[in-house]
Amino acid sequence: MLEAIFRHPPPATLRWNDIESLFLACGAYIEERAGSRIAVEINGVVAYFHRPHPRKEAHRGAIGSVRTFLTRAGVTPEGEER
Repeated sequence: MLEAIFRHPPPATLRWNDIESLFLACGAYIEERAGSRIAVEINGVVAYFHRPHPRKEAHRGAIGSVRTFLTRAGVTPEGEER
């Protein structure tokens, strides 16, 4: 999953539930917010996301935001802290 998020261009078939599972596997704390929003914290870095609906797949813009967040949190396919 991590490699797919960092692929250019990202696949259009990534399911949001799988992305949230990746967050949890990285030790994330996920907080439910208003509506379909969530706050995600990994390694002290916080980002806010909107769960897609009615589709289950994340759109490419959201995947780009996930990639940026993970990079800032030090989570990359190479396992490097940045």
